[in-house]
Amino acid sequence: MAKEKEKFVREITSRDDDFAQWYTDVVLKAEMADYAPVRGCMVIRPYGFAVWERIKEEADRRFKATGHTNAYFPMLIPEHLLQKEVEHFDGFAPEVLWVTHGGDEELAERLIVRPTSETIINTMYSKWVQTYRDLPLLINQWCSVFRWEKTTRPFLRTVEFLWQEGHTVHETYEDAQEETLRIHEIYRQVIEDEMAVPVILGKKSDSERFAGADATYTLEAMMHDGKALQSGTSHNLGQNFAKMFDIQFQDREGKLATAWTTSWGISTRLIGGLIMVHGDDRGMVMPPHVAPTQVIIVPIALHKEGVKEKAQELYDSIKDRFTVKLDDREEYSPGWKFNQWELKGVPLRIEIGPKDIENNQVVFVRRDTNEKIFVPMENLADQVDDMLETIQKDMFVAAKKRMEENTFTVKNYDEFKERMAAGNPFLKGMWCGDEECEAEIKDETTATIRCIPFDDQQEEIDTVCVHCGKPAKHMVYYAKAY
Repeated sequence: MAKEKEKFVREITSRDDDFAQWYTDVVLKAEMADYAPVRGCMVIRPYGFAVWERIKEEADRRFKATGHTNAYFPMLIPEHLLQKEVEHFDGFAPEVLWVTHGGDEELAERLIVRPTSETIINTMYSKWVQTYRDLPLLINQWCSVFRWEKTTRPFLRTVEFLWQEGHTVHETYEDAQEETLRIHEIYRQVIEDEMAVPVILGKKSDSERFAGADATYTLEAMMHDGKALQSGTSHNLGQNFAKMFDIQFQDREGKLATAWTTSWGISTRLIGGLIMVHGDDRGMVMPPHVAPTQVIIVPIALHKEGVKEKAQELYDSIKDRFTVKLDDREEYSPGWKFNQWELKGVPLRIEIGPKDIENNQVVFVRRDTNEKIFVPMENLADQVDDMLETIQKDMFVAAKKRMEENTFTVKNYDEFKERMAAGNPFLKGMWCGDEECEAEIKDETTATIRCIPFDDQQEEIDTVCVHCGKPAKHMVYYAKAY
């Protein structure tokens, strides 16, 4: 039994050999999640849920700072409510789970287990909004949703997943548009500043926008294998849902007006993105800002006099400033511990042994670079803080550099297909704006338009569409996606 405990964590499949299997290995062996007995569902284990809590805290803090409040709406939605908005319903119909019985009795009306909550929430908003004084109405909910996905993978695509969905009501189109872009920026802050994942910001093409929206804005991240992951979306719903659900109010002139609404969301899919952007063949690599454990202290030669006591002293000196653990288990070797905490991606390891005590120093080991640094014990907390911030910044810089090195400009379709066939890059190219042209590219290469970047990011690569040669309207990003 003792010999069994000495074994290092089992090998993880190489990213380069089999990226999909590597991902599954990391999720399971780092104890982020496990498969549930329900088809397509996962159990988010405590370590994985702690990451979601950190993401949630950062997003929720920003939502509340901009005037949003949290509420909760029912999971079950009467069928007639979805039928009110045909385009929206059709977009989700293939993924809907139905409740048809209550106990032994067949229900008079089928109920839908929410795939998203526009219908139930806007039904309530039509009761709550009476006058312009009630606006803006800024509500968010943290919940789970259900979509009957055919192909599933933990965090990336599951039948049930956790998310937040914000739903707001406004007096004017301009107010709704300002809200849509405000949330888009909050998502950028959470994903880039806290998760150290660079994203491309922009607008979805009409064929890729949310069903029932006037416009959808997206954040697209590049995974280590070059594929894109849609990491968050913010929708200006115009007056589409307000008209369907009779969200009307008395305006400032005393006239009856139709409201303008938005919706927006991020989900536990972000955790899958974090793994695929930062992870390596040793397992997770956690950005310090969202790491459940930022620092692990591993004493060396625990049997030697004074080592355990000094390690405890170090722990006590920094525990109030960081999420830190002291691994003083005597039944495992230091090497086994190193391997375990590397697998879990803890950003910083502090080693302390007899020689370190003698030299009044500790050893810092960075998870992102595996670099070892000898650090004096004085002002340890400040040095830990500086190192964690350095790791956070360096991880973002490294991920951004990798994205830039795998993003290419193409001017014609032969070059487009050649680049796509050689791997999974992001391609910048011109587009005529024709949905038929967009669909042909998708059918022939499986690549889609990930976003139309904002005006200040537009480049005139050429004057004609990369596919059909017609006059171009936009520069867009193409990629294969999860």
